[in-house]
Amino acid sequence: MKVNNVASSLIIITLILLALFFGQSIIVPFLVALLIWFIVKKTRNMIDKVNFAHKYIPQWLKTGIASLIIFGIVMLLGQLLTSNIEEIAQSYDRYASNIEHVANEISQLLNINLTEEIRMFLDEFDFSTTLRSVFNSISDILGNLLMIFFYALFLFIEEGSFTQKMKLAFTDTQQYEQFMLTSTKIDKMLSSYISLKSLVSLITASLSFIVFWFIGIDSPFFWSALIFVFNFIPSIGSIISTLFPALFSLIQFGTFPPFLIIIFVVGGVQVLIGNYIEPRLMGNTLNISPLVAIIALAIWGAIWGITGMLLSVPITVAMIIVMAQFPKTRPIAVLFSEKGKV
Repeated sequence: MKVNNVASSLIIITLILLALFFGQSIIVPFLVALLIWFIVKKTRNMIDKVNFAHKYIPQWLKTGIASLIIFGIVMLLGQLLTSNIEEIAQSYDRYASNIEHVANEISQLLNINLTEEIRMFLDEFDFSTTLRSVFNSISDILGNLLMIFFYALFLFIEEGSFTQKMKLAFTDTQQYEQFMLTSTKIDKMLSSYISLKSLVSLITASLSFIVFWFIGIDSPFFWSALIFVFNFIPSIGSIISTLFPALFSLIQFGTFPPFLIIIFVVGGVQVLIGNYIEPRLMGNTLNISPLVAIIALAIWGAIWGITGMLLSVPITVAMIIVMAQFPKTRPIAVLFSEKGKV
């Protein structure tokens, strides 16, 4: 009997993974729309705190204003990022001659003749190719913006009748209250995570922009935006977003000082904010084990690429909350949580 249960579970997991992989074009836009819905709700609540808006502006209009603000920002940032990526890809060719100089400097510094190997490595490390996956992820989101908009629109339409539908769906009052409690918990936790993480990432990106502008690296806005976005990727996101502009500065300038400034100053900002400021702001907002966060990052990244990495934490947090509500899956939720409290 147990063997049959294990086999059934493996088959179900396999089918789910296949559905996630092949249904990416439908599922990912919906999840992005869901996150935008959270952000719009938060923005609408902020507008509602203004006394005039609370008294005289109807709810649907506040939702419309908040939606226009969020979608406008997303479109503007998307266009700026894609144009900056194209500029970087073109400027990389202009600095190809610096690769030889960098290779010679590294060889002299190490007192070993590694010029050929370093040149080959830097030559193969083509930023236009490396950043293509980032470009494709942004292009996919922008390409699906209309679908995302309609998903978000119908989420807001459903929001008004959602409570009434759930009352009719659950005949047992206790089950209804438990479902609404779980939904509220997910809503509150993800809203707090998105708000606080956005604030922390914005501070990090702004400080990094000052450093990039001071150094004179090409497209400082893009590198700052990369830091903002990649900070949503657990653990490795901050490392990648610091290493990329550092390596590019090495190729652009052909000298080590800009590279070292980015590594130590921007890297120091990342360490300071990530290890000291962010934990104090976030507290126990997520309640997710660091090991589970890394594993989830690898799994969702393998399924959906960079988009999956960005969505890995919200998806995993929601899964932990849902699994904690059922006796059979509660032990898994406890294992996945940070300190075993769910």
